[in-house]
Amino acid sequence: MSPLNQPLRLLFALTVASAGMSLGACQKKSGDAAPPPKEQIFAATGPEGASEDGGTAAPVFTRLTVQSKSGTTVLERQGSSWHITAPVAARADKWTVDNITRQLQSAKFKSTVTEAPTEADLQKYGLQPPVFSVTAQAYLPDARGGGQEDPDRQRTVTLHGGNENAFDGSVYVRREGDPRVYAADGSVRYALDKDLYALREKEFLGVEEPSLKTLTVTAKAGGYTLEQDADKAWRFTKPSPLRADAAKVKKMLQSLREQRALAFPPDTAGERARLGLDTPQVEALFSLTEGEPVRVRLSRVEGPIGATVYALREQGQEALLAQVPEAAAAVLTPGIPALRDTTVLAFRREDVKRLVFHGGPDVAPITLEKTGPGTGPLDAWQVVSPQPGKAKTHKVAALLKLLGTLKAAAIGEPASKKWASYGITPTARGAVLLDANGRELARLSLGREVPGHSEHVYARGSGDEILEVEQARLAELPSRPEDVLEAPPTAPP
Repeated sequence: MSPLNQPLRLLFALTVASAGMSLGACQKKSGDAAPPPKEQIFAATGPEGASEDGGTAAPVFTRLTVQSKSGTTVLERQGSSWHITAPVAARADKWTVDNITRQLQSAKFKSTVTEAPTEADLQKYGLQPPVFSVTAQAYLPDARGGGQEDPDRQRTVTLHGGNENAFDGSVYVRREGDPRVYAADGSVRYALDKDLYALREKEFLGVEEPSLKTLTVTAKAGGYTLEQDADKAWRFTKPSPLRADAAKVKKMLQSLREQRALAFPPDTAGERARLGLDTPQVEALFSLTEGEPVRVRLSRVEGPIGATVYALREQGQEALLAQVPEAAAAVLTPGIPALRDTTVLAFRREDVKRLVFHGGPDVAPITLEKTGPGTGPLDAWQVVSPQPGKAKTHKVAALLKLLGTLKAAAIGEPASKKWASYGITPTARGAVLLDANGRELARLSLGREVPGHSEHVYARGSGDEILEVEQARLAELPSRPEDVLEAPPTAPP
């Protein structure tokens, strides 16, 4: 190594060492300035020694006072649900209230913006006056879940919210009794900044189907009365006795429950008259198995930009007036044909112990009978006549399913004594279902083709109306004993 290079190598080594020490110093300084742990918005520290759980149980919120630009709303927990007590008495929206309490319980401050803000700072951050405020009262339950009346377990926190930080979407907040200004996640503002409408329950029209006994609808387009029996089957009692489709009735009631309030006008006698609720377009009376009946009135008000629909729900001394979607006016009036049960035969599959299939006037009927309990619901079915033998299990299952799910493509007027004109006679093709005592459960009688609709035939089922049934659905009906007889085992070679 030349003498000239030695000073250069020494200078390079000193430079590297100096840079290493500087980097270490910077890392140590950065570590010393690490931010403190994030602080929870709602402190939930229990009283020391007050319970076996050490006060670590989640707080139980009992009262909320939510202040927004539009006013102040007071909510109180009543049992397991929340209710608005001011400025009106109403049910609270469960999801919205749960989101408020969840944020209060779990949210933490992201950082401290300033330790000692001035009046100018508070105005700049939107905290003087605040954009929104929430005062939450809660208690910390003891090991047995009690402590609601214990003053040492009571907690109250008031949080003021300000402007949004355009840089990261956070919100400036300040806690009552704490001079500092914090930054909190934007979800805190979304959960807490709620007006009266947002806090109110919007679902109010419907009733629970299991608790409903009768439904009477009066409308200009035609009314009806539905009744639910002990087996949860629905029937029309007015304008005439008819079977109703339980699935369609359930869907209609569910659709009514899904109609949400769009606004809550002031409920006064003058307002009801102005909105046409004294002479409603649709009126429904829900009679319940328990409790007072529910009366719902729907009106339609035409305006310069379209129609507006209003609903008034009354039960006992409680009444609620709201604007609802325009579609709500038609939910209860789909028309009797749309709610009718188009099932051709009405019977319970487990009651069927005997099946008789008629192929026509010159064909011997095929009779199947369940001769024993068997190991399953379809075992022990035998062909009794015209050729005895064990019945095909899968065929019996398919036939019972076909007869139980067969739907009418169209329903006509009651045929009364005109059945023969449709080709439906005592010897017509069809099926008879009987129970263990030989009592007839249901009968299917098939007639001639429908003129102009060769794919349909006339039929008579459990009702008195003439029906039209698709011929393709009837292809499974047996016409020969071999169709239902299980093939004998083949002899070994």
